[in-house]
This record gives sequence, C-alpha cells and structure tokens, in this order.
Amino acid sequence: MNTEKDDTVPRPQRATPNLAGRIEGHFQGKTLAGLMQLAPLLLTIFLIAFIVGHVDALVRPLPYISGHPWDFPGIGLIAVIVIFYLVGLLISTAVGRRIMRWNSAALGHIPVIKTIFGATEQVIALMASDLHFSRVVFLEWPREGTVAMGFVTGRAYSQSGDHALAIVYIPTVPNPTSGNMAFVNEDDLLETDITVEDAVRLIFSGGIILPETMALARLPRKAREGEFIGRFETHPK
Repeated sequence: MNTEKDDTVPRPQRATPNLAGRIEGHFQGKTLAGLMQLAPLLLTIFLIAFIVGHVDALVRPLPYISGHPWDFPGIGLIAVIVIFYLVGLLISTAVGRRIMRWNSAALGHIPVIKTIFGATEQVIALMASDLHFSRVVFLEWPREGTVAMGFVTGRAYSQSGDHALAIVYIPTVPNPTSGNMAFVNEDDLLETDITVEDAVRLIFSGGIILPETMALARLPRKAREGEFIGRFETHPK
C-alpha cells in the first residue's frame, strides 16, 4: 500500500473577500466600535433626560407652579434637589432622625414593600459606607493560596502599640450587602493601589469591570511565628 502523500490533491484556498465585502466589514467594525465607545455617554444622557422628564411631568402641573414664571423645563429637578437638601437638614436634628426611624419601622412591616425597601436600604447603606472604608486590601481567604478582596473598616491596637489587627470586611459578589468579617494581622495583608470606588465597581459588576492597573505588595512581616500578639484596644489612647 502506497502511504506517500499525494501532492497532486489541490489544497483548499481561503476565499479573498471582494471590494464590497471589505467595505461592509470595515463599516460594521467601525460602527460597532463607535457604538461601544459612546454607549455609556448615550445611556447616561438617556437616563438623565428620562428622570428629568418624569419629574417635570409630576411637578409642573402643580397649581403653584403651572402658569407661573418658574414653570420651565427642568424645574422638577430643581424642586427635587431642594427637597433632598431640606431632608438632609431635617435628619441632621434629633427630631428628624426619630421621624426617619419611625418611617423605616412603618415600611418594614408592610408585606412586599418591606422586602423592596429593605434591599434598597441595604444597597444605599453600602454605597454610602464606602466613605468609612479606609483602604482596599487582599488577604488569603477562605484558604491558603487563594486571595480575596476586602475593605479595612477598623483597627485594633495592642496595648504596647507594637502590633495591630485590621478589621476587614470581605463582601460577597454580586450582592455586597452580605459578606464576612475577619480580624487579620496587618503584616498578613496584601496592600493594593485599587481605590475604594474601583473596588465597589468591581464587586457590583462581578469582576467584569476591572481597573486598568492593579498592584499588590506584601509588607515585611514583623511578628515572629508563634509569638503572642497581645491584647488589643479598638480605641487607642
């Protein structure tokens, strides 16, 4: 049996696209690239226009606005900003905070509404709490060889001042309102240059939106293995 390769068999040739096909491919590629680049801006403009239009539709027909000199497009948004400011002033007082607690307690007992209100309240609380995150760190979690991202929310100091434990909140993805809390020796943390804003965006996107750059560094370990660390205080004097 002759097993030699037959060189007479013609090899299939890749079809070369004609001019019309090249023009079509070029147009489709550039159009898609432009759409992907402008999509965030267009979506932002659409959402702002949508919100302003609906707020105006609620505010402008009011008797003390309709037909007056201040009846113009955008007055609804101005009215909402003023309301937010007044509520902010209200909750800065003891009476206002008490009223808000009563309001939350009342909504928390209404079926269906309590579920939506509770979930929204948790998400808003998390978004506001990023101001209290001192920094973003990585630590070995849940086992050695695997690192997880967390937020440092506090610190406990030894009475001698030689050591500190970092209180790290490790959020779950994509629901960061639940997570784990760990007390970690500062020497065991991996420092990073990721900002809190980028970290929150990374969590909500499930890892899809990544920062352009990310650096990790482990600081030199000072504590010796097996050494008693000591008693810690959360409010050092």
